[in-house]
Amino acid sequence: MRYRRANVQGGCYFFTVALANRKTALLVEHIDTLRHAFRLIRKRHPFEIVAMAVMPEHLHTVWQMPQGDADFALRWALIKSAFSRSIPKHEYIRPSHESKRERGIWQRRYWEHLIRDDEDLERHVNYIHYNPVKHGLVQRAVDWPYSSIHRYVRLAWLSEDWGAGDMMEVENSGEPL
Repeated sequence: MRYRRANVQGGCYFFTVALANRKTALLVEHIDTLRHAFRLIRKRHPFEIVAMAVMPEHLHTVWQMPQGDADFALRWALIKSAFSRSIPKHEYIRPSHESKRERGIWQRRYWEHLIRDDEDLERHVNYIHYNPVKHGLVQRAVDWPYSSIHRYVRLAWLSEDWGAGDMMEVENSGEPL
């Protein structure tokens, strides 16, 4: 069976990308390496990061693709590869990964969702920003250092206490469909 993705040129997408080992904190331990991988690939293959939160072992992000371009799969492959090549080798590499010249750091697949409208976008951005609270990493979304919520607060799109009061409402409205 062939996996089919929604490829809409210039589309806006929500992604969840996870490490193969969900018990590590590799992404936050090597956050500068991850940021460098994103900068490098965005320079060669532009896209806008609308929102993003990096957890210890997974990340959520919304990307706006450029007009005439829908190749987010290439960008993810390059980001994952750049990150993997830049961190020290300490993990066991399965023969199936080795034969494909992969380290097996990332899950091969990822979740992607084509954003349908402004309401869908807002729901997914809220989900991203609230995710560190949902996972018990912080009490307030703004306390998580690896999140685009800081840009949203700086631009006055969200207040610093967003997500701290009506957490049940935010959690229910932010869950991606």
